[in-house]
Amino acid sequence: MKHASVSSVSIDRIMDGKRTKSPDLLAREEPLEIRLSSGKGSSRIQRAVSVTMRTPGHDFELAIGFLFSEGIIPNYSVVSGIRYCINKETGEEETNIIRVELDEVFELEWKSDRNFYTSSSCGVCGKASIEAIQTNSSCKRFDDDQLAFSAELIMSLPEKLRKEQAIFEHTGGLHAVALFDAKGELLIMREDVGRHNAMDKVIGAKLIQNKTEFSDCITLLSGRASFELIQKAVMAEFKVIAAIGAPSSLAVSLAESFNLSLVGFVKADRLNVYNDSSRIHS
Repeated sequence: MKHASVSSVSIDRIMDGKRTKSPDLLAREEPLEIRLSSGKGSSRIQRAVSVTMRTPGHDFELAIGFLFSEGIIPNYSVVSGIRYCINKETGEEETNIIRVELDEVFELEWKSDRNFYTSSSCGVCGKASIEAIQTNSSCKRFDDDQLAFSAELIMSLPEKLRKEQAIFEHTGGLHAVALFDAKGELLIMREDVGRHNAMDKVIGAKLIQNKTEFSDCITLLSGRASFELIQKAVMAEFKVIAAIGAPSSLAVSLAESFNLSLVGFVKADRLNVYNDSSRIHS
C-alpha cells in the first residue's frame, strides 16, 4: 500500500515460537510548521505560529482548523491564500511548512505571549481555561437548538467509523474524528496521530467547504474525550460529542458549561451519558 500517511518497515514477527521477517505499515508522524502572514503592503509580517506533530494529509485543513479553533481567525473568509513554502535553494515545496496568507483588510490581534498546547493532558488550570473560552465572544452556550438523537443511532456509529478508517486498518496507530448526520450518514472523517489534529482537520474542512449543516450533527471521537477536543468542538459549534473512550473530568465540566451533549464509552449495545442537554433519548 503506497500512501503519504503511512511508511513501510521490515520487522521481526514472532508467532508460535517462530521468528520471521515481515513487512509492516506504520502511521507516519512528521512536524508541520504553520506560518501566518498578515498586514498591509510592504508592512506585512510573517510569524511562525505553531509546530505540531501530525500525519501528513489534509494539511491545509489542519492549518485552518487550528487557527480557527485557537481563536486566531474568525472564519475562512479572512484567508486570502494558503500554500506550502518553497525551498529557496531547491525550488521545491517544503511539505512540512505551510504559510497562511490573511487578507490585508483583516486586522490580526496577536498576543506575543501566545503559547499553544497540543498534548492530551488536562494539566492546566481548569477554572482559568474554561473562563478563557467563556470570554471568547464567538463562543456561546448551546441553549437554543432542537437537536434530538436516539441512543440506538449513536451506538451504531463506531462500526461505521471503523469501516471508513483505511489507514487505521493498516497501522492501528491513528485517531479519528467523524461527523454523522441525523440519519447516521457519514459526512466527513479525518485521521491523524494526534487526536487534536484530527479534530482540527475536520473543522478546517468544514470552514473551507463553507458548510453550515455540521452544527446539527454528531461528532464521533475514536478515542477518549479530552479537554482540548471539547474546547475545539465548542469553537466549531459541534453540539453533540460521542466518544468511544472515556471523557476527562475537565472535558465534562466544559461540556456542562456550554450545554454540550457529551457521551462516552460508546459500544454497539451501550453508552454512558455525561451531559445530556435533552438531546439524547432512549
